[in-house]
Amino acid sequence: MDLSFPLIIGIALIVIFVLIFFHYVPFFLWINALSANVRISLVQLFLMRLRRVPPHTIVYAMIEAHKAGLKNVTRDNLEAHYLAGGHVEQVVHALVSASKANIELPFQMATAIDLAGRDVLEAVRMSVNPKVIDTPPVSAVAIDGIQLIAKARVTVRANIKQLVGGAGEETILARVGEGIVSSIGSAASHKSVLENPDSISKLVLRKGLDAGTAFEILSIDIADIDIGKNIGAVLQMDQAQADKNIAQARAEERRAMAIAQEQEMKAKAQEARAKVIEAEAEVPKAMAEAFRSGNMGIMDFYRMKNIQSDTDMRDAIAKPQGGAKEENSK
Repeated sequence: MDLSFPLIIGIALIVIFVLIFFHYVPFFLWINALSANVRISLVQLFLMRLRRVPPHTIVYAMIEAHKAGLKNVTRDNLEAHYLAGGHVEQVVHALVSASKANIELPFQMATAIDLAGRDVLEAVRMSVNPKVIDTPPVSAVAIDGIQLIAKARVTVRANIKQLVGGAGEETILARVGEGIVSSIGSAASHKSVLENPDSISKLVLRKGLDAGTAFEILSIDIADIDIGKNIGAVLQMDQAQADKNIAQARAEERRAMAIAQEQEMKAKAQEARAKVIEAEAEVPKAMAEAFRSGNMGIMDFYRMKNIQSDTDMRDAIAKPQGGAKEENSK
């Protein structure tokens, strides 16, 4: 028993040492690399562990690149890209796919695309197999005032050289929508657009909407066109209603001014009547004073009364019959 315990301790230490050794020195991974004719030393694999770079990722990426015939993929480049936060496997897959599809994709450009946050493998696949983007419904109004609602399908291919710094799908959709609005808006009649929807596609394609984007527009197809509202008629109705409201406001303003003038005239008439009544009240006083001063005699007074009676009679004859009846009833 005394000899077996140190033996167990020794075996345990050996096992721990072997595990630590194979952890920091991936011997079997080195054998795998040699079998694939990829030259890498055990020291480099050990140093990868110390630099916190997964050896499996780098070695399998080197094996894939070597089998695909890629000459510019080295261990240092892969390690540098991994330490920069890139996706080594995605970059190598994209390089292999581009090489098989005869697409020019240097290693530096692939890593730059990956570090820019774009999926470089998806970009290569889109270069081989173009993508179809459906635009949302775009509303536009022709010159005759009829609204048209169009939907388009845009076939795009990734532009590898513009992936870094190029605009995305949102810009493509916005530019295509702008082109559709411009094309429909310049049409003299909505019927011509419905008869020739390809005119929209041709006009939009001639504008070069893919400039400065990460895509190349291959085709624009109008999938559907629907007739919307008669915007011209609606605008005319709104304008007529606005003109009506303005006219009513002006008429109300004139009416208010007329009422004010009428009230002012009534006030002036009342003021004039008050002055007349006030003046008439002074007549008896003036007559009395004339009698006292001898400027007026009794015959003058009677002649004045006769003239007044004659004037009243003439006024009564000149009044209408209805006014006479009303006066009699009173």
